[in-house]
This record gives sequence, C-alpha cells and structure tokens, in this order.
Amino acid sequence: MKSLRDLLDDHEPAWPLVKEWISQAKCPVEILPASDPQRAEALVATQVTTRSPMGAVIYETGGLLVDHGWLRVLGSGHLRLPRSLPEWNRHCTGFGSEPPPGLFLIADDVIGGLFAIDGGALGIGQEQVGYFAPDSLKWEGTSLKYSGFIDWCLSGKLGEYYKDYRWTGWEKDLKSLPGDRGYSIAPPPIFKGVPFIERNRKAILMKELYGFYQDLAKQIADAPDGSEIILRVKGKESAGNEGRTA
Repeated sequence: MKSLRDLLDDHEPAWPLVKEWISQAKCPVEILPASDPQRAEALVATQVTTRSPMGAVIYETGGLLVDHGWLRVLGSGHLRLPRSLPEWNRHCTGFGSEPPPGLFLIADDVIGGLFAIDGGALGIGQEQVGYFAPDSLKWEGTSLKYSGFIDWCLSGKLGEYYKDYRWTGWEKDLKSLPGDRGYSIAPPPIFKGVPFIERNRKAILMKELYGFYQDLAKQIADAPDGSEIILRVKGKESAGNEGRTA
C-alpha cells in the first residue's frame, strides 16, 4: 500500500485543472472544504494520486454539490456530505476487502441514482462510468471515464437529463436536504402510472435508499415488462398492479 507521501504529487497536481473546470461550470457548484486528517485517510484508503482528478477531488474537497446539490460527487467527506468516497464504498460494495469489488461508487443524485466506475461487474467497459437508474433499476453506460464524467456534471446538461424528475420548488427543497439523504419515491420510479413529479417523496438515509433499490432490482430482475408485482416493504404490501417501465 502506498503512503500519503507517495500519493501526493506536488509536481503535476490535478487540482488546478479541476478548479478551472469548476470555474467554467454552467451550473452552480459548491466545493465543500476538505479537512485533516480525513482527507489524508480517504486518499490513502483509495490509493489514487493527486495527479488524477479523482485524487484531487478526494484530497482537496469534502465533495462537490452540483446544481444546487442535486448531484453529489464524493470526496473526503464534510458535515454537509458525511460520506467519504472510500467510506461509502466500504458500506455498499465491500471496498477494502479481497478480492476488490467490481464497481466503485463516485457520485449519486437525490432520487437514488448512482454513478460508479466499472471494475468488471457492470459490463459496460473497464474504468467507464455507469449510472444505476431508479426508473430501470439497471446499470447504464455513459461512455465516460472519471474526468469526462466530471466535465459532464459541470456542463449544464443535468437539467435536460433530469427534466422529467424535477418538481416545482426542488431547488428550495434541496437546501435543507443533508448529503447523506435522498428522496424515496412512492410508488418507485420503475412502476408506471402517476407522473414522477406527482409522486410522494420522503427524505431517507442514502444507505437505506441504496439497499431498497438493490433489493428491489433483485426481486424483479426476471419479471417481464408489464407484470403485476406485489411490493413488500417492512412486512407490508403495496399494490403492484402497475407495470414495470420499459
């Protein structure tokens, strides 16, 4: 394992480049400050150098809140984003154990969507970023690597990408949403019926939202489109006569 000294690159650090990208962003971006010793611990745990954009984000920031916080790019953790990149991966993917996990989570959105680098488990291409979509419960390729993903986050394209999922007043709602929480949607986005923006929303811990979507994906993995599904949550049943989305 490389030491902190080995991972700090004073000659060609990527942070000036990342800061330039952020300064040219087409949407609001908040840089959460990094703090010691958390940033050192996160960088060593991840084993990436500050010469890479990922290492720069981890070591120089507690994370990035993009477009009013709709999308959270993970760094070394902050009071407003109390999930460091390695900590979140340890919880969700078993990062740090042997063999290494087949995906590496790098960001997420407030509706439970996940962004991860493919380490072989996603089938979209080694080191490419995939998106786990709540409305399909499947990993979708983006054809981007980490640097390209950061550029996309800052490009102003999030509004178009999420246009069907943003409700009136979402910017105001996100001001009070902690970075370790996301919105649970009822009925879940994969079910057809009521338009997404008219469904009930409840803020819950991201780890609970993550677990719910992963369990649901397993339960309906082999169900044909349009199937009747009974959704069981904490011993209760929710009507499932709404078909799956395509």
